[in-house]
Amino acid sequence: MAVFFLLYIMICCWCSYKTFVYFCCFQFNMRKLYFLVLFIFPIFLLAQEKGKEDKRKSLVKTAEQKAKEQAQKAPYTAYKIISVDRDTTLVDTTLSIKKEYDYNYLRKDIFGLMPFPNEGQTYNTLDFGLNEFNPYPEFGFKAKHFNYLDVKDIKYYSVATPLTELYFKTVMEQGQNVDALITMNTSERFNFSIAFKGLRSLGKYINQLSSTGNFRFTVSYYTKNKKYYSNFHYTGQDLLNGENGGLTTLQDFESEDQAFVNRPRLQVFLTDAKSFLKGKRFFLDHSFRINSKDASNNLYITHQLNYEHKFFEYNQATLNSQIGTAPNVVEFKRFGDVTSASVTSINDHSRYDRLYNKVGAIFENKTLGKFQFFIENFNYKYFYKLVQTVDGFTYPNQIKATINSIGGQYEYRKNKWNGKVLLSNSISTQAFRNFDATLDYKINDKNAIAFQYQNISKLPNLNYILNQSSFKSYNWLNSFNNEKINTFKVAANTQWVKASAQFTNLNDYLYFQDKAQITNQQLVAPHQYASTINYLSINVAKEFKYKKWALDNTFLYQQVTQKEAILNVPDLTFRSTVYFSTDVFKKAMFLQTGITINYFTKYFANDYNPIIGEFFVQNQKQIGDFPLLDFFVNARVKQTRIYLKAEHFNSSFTGNTYYSAPNIPFHDFMIRFGLVWNFFQ
Repeated sequence: MAVFFLLYIMICCWCSYKTFVYFCCFQFNMRKLYFLVLFIFPIFLLAQEKGKEDKRKSLVKTAEQKAKEQAQKAPYTAYKIISVDRDTTLVDTTLSIKKEYDYNYLRKDIFGLMPFPNEGQTYNTLDFGLNEFNPYPEFGFKAKHFNYLDVKDIKYYSVATPLTELYFKTVMEQGQNVDALITMNTSERFNFSIAFKGLRSLGKYINQLSSTGNFRFTVSYYTKNKKYYSNFHYTGQDLLNGENGGLTTLQDFESEDQAFVNRPRLQVFLTDAKSFLKGKRFFLDHSFRINSKDASNNLYITHQLNYEHKFFEYNQATLNSQIGTAPNVVEFKRFGDVTSASVTSINDHSRYDRLYNKVGAIFENKTLGKFQFFIENFNYKYFYKLVQTVDGFTYPNQIKATINSIGGQYEYRKNKWNGKVLLSNSISTQAFRNFDATLDYKINDKNAIAFQYQNISKLPNLNYILNQSSFKSYNWLNSFNNEKINTFKVAANTQWVKASAQFTNLNDYLYFQDKAQITNQQLVAPHQYASTINYLSINVAKEFKYKKWALDNTFLYQQVTQKEAILNVPDLTFRSTVYFSTDVFKKAMFLQTGITINYFTKYFANDYNPIIGEFFVQNQKQIGDFPLLDFFVNARVKQTRIYLKAEHFNSSFTGNTYYSAPNIPFHDFMIRFGLVWNFFQ
């Protein structure tokens, strides 16, 4: 592995070295170049025969034309996007209603998520089925990870000619959101890509700044005889958010008093707090075929490496929060007492390192499928700077462990069937298991059905086990049982309707809950629910079309059976879009325009705590039962998609009851625009 990684580094260094040498030589010889241009080159021109010069120009022009024509002839199937599981999709420059749903900060459909008022903040989860479970202990601080790109989110490419994609969208206040990608193949077998997504948005409320960056670099390579394949990526990500803790007086917002139309006039709990998540990752996935030629029976050796470092920081310069205005000001500590009188500001740091290696052998039979056996090694270290003592109890500064597991996987892909069964089990002190089976059957081009069953015993995330803070109540050291999760899913994608159902059984469910007894305080701590939670969801989507008109609907129904209100979700969530599509300007432009409504029923939504970057259970305030109406006009000109949207245009006449969390309003009416532009060089 180290050899291949070193090879990648050497290639990058060599390219940088060549660029540097070229630049130096260019600067050193600039005067000589001027001399040649001014004196020698005219003499050379006079010495040339006009016929030969014309012939040379003609040959150069012909070569350039051939190169351009060859590039233009590359079919769209020559531009591929490849996932870590080596599933392939094609670059798509069309404009559809799905592209409208995907045009947002996360670059994916966010049905089932409720955004916070400023771009780049977190999301409240309306659809519990969106949660994915990993048996290994994770860093935690999950509310900060919606825009943190994981291994499964990184894409690799194979393109006939260099491809560039530019994404731009305006934000709420003073900033912009840009995502730029360039990828190219230096040969048919070697591809690299560089991408960066950056955001800055001040927001409409006090202390709501978002400033984020996601850098990605990928390399893909395979040998001429296709015995060796590798995918490598590096990511560097940072997400900074101002944390205002929500509004102190909801009546000021809900009253629709014109004095508070200017949102910075609304008082918030925290005026100078901020959170910061930063991470970097090196990932390598490669395989080598033992036999010299691809045959009916093949043997592969596989290896996957994942090294990642994460860092979460919470800062709060002013300890006390205020409610009211002078002379009737009430001061209090939003998150309780500090650990000592010497603490005048908060600066909490949590760090996490992990090194994951997976080595396996695959036997492939072209008739029977792929049989894999693998060994996994997972090392983690979750740590703080110092050991901390609070009220006589000492909290360690780190927890670390090495977890080894063995497993097997069977994969079958043939004709209309696609199935995979994975089983892994820990052989270390920290026990876990994971059984995951999927089966897809494609009836025909328009109809398919899929099944999935997962049985998982998950190790607790690390911030449930240990946390250190300068706030006294936010220090804990726990020992929790594994979470036991059983999930069954079925999905049908047909020409008549798209429908899916999920049933999940949860035991020893871990969650955060507020234990404060004083109004306007948050003393959040982890808990484990001893009883069983049963969750059921049914999702139905259908689009109706008539000539140039269409109506696209998505409905989600959820039901939870539990003794206490721990897992809270809205009973009904839906989205409906009516839109019109047509070609204009002699088919030079394709236009789509319409209105989208989003709605969910009232429920006790989880609240957000910035110290631990997590949502927690509350049963004091319900949110929901308000419509969100958006009007959009989108257009496509060649490979450019242009977007214009009037978001939440009903905010001024349907009442100020719209919230993303119990004391955090959703944003007001605003007009935003942007584009997605693909270049095929």
